[in-house]
Amino acid sequence: MSARRRLASLAAAVLTFAVCELAQAQTPDEFFRAKTISLLIGFGVGGEDDFWARTIARHLGNHIPGNPNILPQNAPGSGGLLVANRLYNTAPKDGTVMGLMNRGIPFEPLLGGQGDQFDALKFNYIGSPGRDTTVCAARKDAGVKELNDLYSKELTVGGTGSGADTAIYPQFLTALLGMRFKLVLGYKGSHDIQLAMERNEVQGICVAYDSLERGTLARARQINVLLQASLEPDPRLTAVPYGLEFASRPDERAALQLFFMRASLGRPFAAPPGVPADRVAMLRQAFDATLRDPAFLDDANKQQLRVVPITGQQMADLIADAYKTPPAIVQRTIQAMGRGQ
Repeated sequence: MSARRRLASLAAAVLTFAVCELAQAQTPDEFFRAKTISLLIGFGVGGEDDFWARTIARHLGNHIPGNPNILPQNAPGSGGLLVANRLYNTAPKDGTVMGLMNRGIPFEPLLGGQGDQFDALKFNYIGSPGRDTTVCAARKDAGVKELNDLYSKELTVGGTGSGADTAIYPQFLTALLGMRFKLVLGYKGSHDIQLAMERNEVQGICVAYDSLERGTLARARQINVLLQASLEPDPRLTAVPYGLEFASRPDERAALQLFFMRASLGRPFAAPPGVPADRVAMLRQAFDATLRDPAFLDDANKQQLRVVPITGQQMADLIADAYKTPPAIVQRTIQAMGRGQ
């Protein structure tokens, strides 16, 4: 390399360093002013997660000093796994990119997932606007009427594909607890499965309760909710057995607890690792303020989105606890998910 080229390269490096130092020296108010924050949505257009992200995007900028523009961008793939990898590896680590991923994604490195290229403990979790309770339900005319029937009678349920909640919950409960689900895969989404239930192609589904309630059979009161797959009972389902009640042994209970932690994350919004702490704090504060904003709440209510806030710190603490699970319990959970050898 010639002396001139070396000098030019050195000058460029010095300039880049100076720009980075200047950006780091700015207060969050100064940094975010007139900026655009990209919000990567790990799902396709038109689904409930997309509705959540776009509703957040319409209001979040109002609560960030400098009022940056929030630009939603759909980047579907593997339930948000592609977004998680992008946030961790290639996205700018300055606060100008956030993402929404599937609630199970942060647990993938722990639970034997494939394709993850991140350390889940290093993300900056911003918060979640809502949390669903996953339930398993059956047509009222199915042979399975209540939870105990699942141990003696088979329930045919629809699934959208391996790893999706509609598939992974019946698989897990069958493998760990011996419940008798017969899984039929290949449906495009939970809406299609509920249509198949109306046609009696399948008799049941494991899905978010909010989604189930929008279905025709549920509105016609032609559904029995058999169980709620959760760490804590949903106040709307006081008569339905839940989560840890299913277990008869300590190892089963611990595996259920680890598996059900995913639902506790709701719809996780996260920023890349390495974002300056003061900007992360501001994004978290703005996110929390958005979820209390009457204009946001009215917007969410019009779309039948139930707001159950989870703070970024609560999410980070829950994930940290999950990664402290004893290896034997982790392996038991992996096997029940059909990922063991």
